[in-house]
Amino acid sequence: MSQPPAQEVNHSPQDLASKGWFVKFLNVVERLGNLLPHPITLFAMFCVAVIVISGIAGYFGLSVTDPRPVGSSGRSADGLIHVVSLMNGEGLRMIVSNLVTNFTGFAPLGTVLVALLGVGIAERSGMLSAAMRLLVIGSSKRLVTVTIVFAGIVSNTASELGYVVLIPMAAMIFHSLGRHPLAGLAAAFAGVSGGYSANLLLGTVDPLLSGITEAAARMIDPEYIVGPEVNWYFMFVSTFLITFLGALVTEKIVEPNLGHYDPSEAGIDLSNQTMETVSSEEKRALKLAGLAALAFSLVIALLVVPEGAPLRNQVTGDVAGSPFLKGIVAFIFVGFAIPGLVYGKAIGIMKNDKDVINAMSESMSSMGMYIVLVFFASQFVAFFKWTNLGAVLAVAGADALNAIGLTGPLVFVLFIMMCGVINLSLGSASAQWAITAPIFVPMLMLIGYAPETIQAAYRIGDSVTNLITPMMSYFGLILAVACRYKKDLGIGTLIATMLPYTIVFFVGWVSFFFLWVFVLGFPVGPGAATYYTP
Repeated sequence: MSQPPAQEVNHSPQDLASKGWFVKFLNVVERLGNLLPHPITLFAMFCVAVIVISGIAGYFGLSVTDPRPVGSSGRSADGLIHVVSLMNGEGLRMIVSNLVTNFTGFAPLGTVLVALLGVGIAERSGMLSAAMRLLVIGSSKRLVTVTIVFAGIVSNTASELGYVVLIPMAAMIFHSLGRHPLAGLAAAFAGVSGGYSANLLLGTVDPLLSGITEAAARMIDPEYIVGPEVNWYFMFVSTFLITFLGALVTEKIVEPNLGHYDPSEAGIDLSNQTMETVSSEEKRALKLAGLAALAFSLVIALLVVPEGAPLRNQVTGDVAGSPFLKGIVAFIFVGFAIPGLVYGKAIGIMKNDKDVINAMSESMSSMGMYIVLVFFASQFVAFFKWTNLGAVLAVAGADALNAIGLTGPLVFVLFIMMCGVINLSLGSASAQWAITAPIFVPMLMLIGYAPETIQAAYRIGDSVTNLITPMMSYFGLILAVACRYKKDLGIGTLIATMLPYTIVFFVGWVSFFFLWVFVLGFPVGPGAATYYTP
């Protein structure tokens, strides 16, 4: 959807004095962001840059002392990490010979596509949309704000569903209740995008990020494994934290600042605006889908919970390191596919195998851009690893942190802030992490922190600034929906509305991260370590 132009709004001198600096800042961010090329082009440029830099560094013999113990896998005999040049015959042969396998072997690719096959069935059948409408419309008026933020958070399991369905619906709900529709839009946007990484269930983002983290961690430890479930504990509890904070900001800051809504400001005719309720047929289909999901969960429980169960770790007998956790993507696929199929059958949308296949095919067709991006991102990750540039930067960065004494948990505050700033101009979670993980994961590992904890911290920074960056892929859509209710609304107004969420989410989520990890000592996920010994 094209982004409507920002229109000039008349402000009082007091408004200009209080908001002028912020609008100027937003204009600078927007201009700088627009100067960046497409993420795919960006990765292609990074590939070329890695080749050139490796050639220069290799020519001058750049190296650092390897911090790993003598005898460690991958440690050279001279105890140094040398930059390997790709600007020679050997480098050319490596690039040509591995171009395809770099792509096909990129961990996030297969896991995300497999998970989306199941999500596609659930989404195309209409089950996810009906469940979301039932959750929000059927909630108590006293709890409607909480319900909308919560629904937004859990909707990110189904990718764009929250943006396309929930956010416009939330504005309609608030308007129907006599509240400001932009407050409803803001509450849903805060849940969908600001709480992007939090969720009750594992979604497609979990295997995507863990695959990138694992590749980065293996620069230091070639055998390190990072599963999709490694942040689940922290993200599960974070769902309730973000729900509470989002509802609090909406009702105590955003809605009072918006004031009373004047329908004459609308850009559309609101008299004919209706919100489709969940029909009795849809409710019956949802009940059947729920029973199917419950039956599936019981089967999985029988295969995992009992001692000696086939999906437990057959060596240790634990759930950690078990086939269940290693194959969690398969269970995400089946866990969405079965209820989606039952719902589609009950509602009459999926009558035969062709309808199911079409649902999966449509889900895959929407991933064309992602697949192209993965091709270039996978080459960049591989080149970066071959050249040892990531390891050299990590050791140099770790040495710098040690030199200034910044090796304690406070280093994560700077790390999360840096991720949030980068996210302002590079909104894709996978694109940003593919660029930054090869540097920051090894660097923080070398000062003693585990990749699982580093990834959890990254997810905070990546989420909280989604709300205030025009570079976020759905920002134009959100702005267009907002303009339905306030026809002269511009980019600065929307970002100013969302800024309180970013500030409160950052302070609250970072504080909770420190409490969870470093005060209470809880792991961020099943079998996840907090500290790493190089």
